[in-house]
Formats: sequence, C-alpha cells, structure tokens
Amino acid sequence: MNKKVLVFGASNSRQSINKKLAGYAASQLEDVEINLIDLNDYEMSLFSVDKEANTGIPELAHQFKVQIKKADAIIISLAEHNGAYTAAYKNIYDWTSRIEKEFWHDKPMLLLATSPGPRGGKNVLELATKAYSYSNHNVVGSFSLPSFYQNFSDEEGISDETLRDDLMQKIQLLQAKL
Repeated sequence: MNKKVLVFGASNSRQSINKKLAGYAASQLEDVEINLIDLNDYEMSLFSVDKEANTGIPELAHQFKVQIKKADAIIISLAEHNGAYTAAYKNIYDWTSRIEKEFWHDKPMLLLATSPGPRGGKNVLELATKAYSYSNHNVVGSFSLPSFYQNFSDEEGISDETLRDDLMQKIQLLQAKL
C-alpha cells in the first residue's frame, strides 16, 4: 500500500505559486498517494476564544485535522504575507490547534516557501521551521525557491540546477522517512 502525503500551499490564492511548488515537490516522491488540498476548502470565520465558547470548533477544522491524521507525511509550501504566515493559513492553524494538543503528530514534514522576489519567502520559512521543530520533531528539511517566475515553469518545474538539486536532496530525506 502506498504511503499518503498531505500537500498544500499555505495560501488562499487560487493561483498560488506555493501550491504549485508543493505539488511539484510531492510529484518527485516515489510510490506515494498525494493528497493536494486547497485551503479555500477550509475557510472559517476568524478565530477567537469568544467564538469558540459560543459556537465551538468549526467542522472544517475537524476535517482539516482528519487530513493530517490520515497522512504519513506532510509537505507545506508557505506563502509569506508581511514576513509571516498568510491570514488564511494562520486561521486554519489556530482553529485546528484547539482540537487537541498534538497538532502534526510527528509526521515527517518538508517545509517549502517561494515568492516572486529574491528572498523566496525566507522569513516565513524560518518562522515555521523554528516553530514546527518544537511541535513536530520530524521536520526533515526546508527549502526556499527565490524568484519563482524566473526559476519555475509548469512544464519543467525548477529550472535552476543548483536549486533543483537542493530540493531533491530534501525530498530524498522525506522519502527515506516514508
């Protein structure tokens, strides 16, 4: 039976370059079942403890949690808004984290980021790498793709050989954990 890999771009953009990068990375894995989800399918009201007290945790947060639990590994490509997570992703994370203490269940995880600019989402990637290393002791690596539109095409994926090799090393680490 193939291992299941949960894959998403942490953005609610319908044209998300991070979703493209996450899907590309997952497609490089062998003998896996890829579950590429869209965060728009998990849109919820803005988290607050008052809303939680009044209406409870939304069903969509429970559905997102099920996706994590069903996965054998996770690939996330984080979009960067003002140096941090997107509001859409942070909201899903906030709601889902209220379900139980264990969030990622120590699933092997590969963290990615990209942006149109030369830093490639490095701020949010550093933020996530640090935060998730505490809540998931199985983060196998991180990868930043700078200048997405110059270094990626739908036809060939990552065009820069050095960047492609770097990502492939990280993918091999994830593959070894499956």
